[in-house]
Amino acid sequence: MGLLSNKNKEVLVSPLSRNNPVIIQMLGICSALAVTSKLEPSIVMGISVTAVLAFANVIISLIRNTIPNRIRIIVQLVVVAALVTIVSEVLKAFAYDVNKQLSVFVGLIITNCILMGRLEAFALGNRPWESFLDGIGNGAGYAIILIIVGFFRELLGSGTLLGIQVIPSAIYEFGYVNNGLMILPPMALITVAVIIWIHRARNKDLQEN
Repeated sequence: MGLLSNKNKEVLVSPLSRNNPVIIQMLGICSALAVTSKLEPSIVMGISVTAVLAFANVIISLIRNTIPNRIRIIVQLVVVAALVTIVSEVLKAFAYDVNKQLSVFVGLIITNCILMGRLEAFALGNRPWESFLDGIGNGAGYAIILIIVGFFRELLGSGTLLGIQVIPSAIYEFGYVNNGLMILPPMALITVAVIIWIHRARNKDLQEN
């Protein structure tokens, strides 16, 4: 079996769209509401969750045969908490402003349903390489949704992207006004709902009868 066999490719690629953890499994919705008013924190949160999930999957996969079943959840939480602490310290050192924007939500990665779901459903029953690919795939699928939501919320709500003004001043002179509703949390939910609607419309076999 190659490193990127058809099965491994499916593990990596499926969460990007067809089995996306946010728009199909409805996991990680809370952070999608909380950190996507700007594009930059959306990107950083997506990368952070991907890194934590990938390495947590590998670690749990490596020690899965030595973890007593009755304490497996505790072990998973300890592994995730250690990785989140490392990510938090890296952000404080190299991206302090973004870390302040993310506030407590970096620490709350520990409770992200996607992480615990993949550790339970995949890492405990598969080898490290497959678990790593699963972590990268699901983390990237989560990040894609955050980035899309953050892109539209910042663009329409503030007229900027990554803090840079992208809507020309001339447009504002003609009477254009930023949509302040876009930076409010309910608009994140509505934006995610629109993404789900478009995704289901393009994948009719996923629609419930």
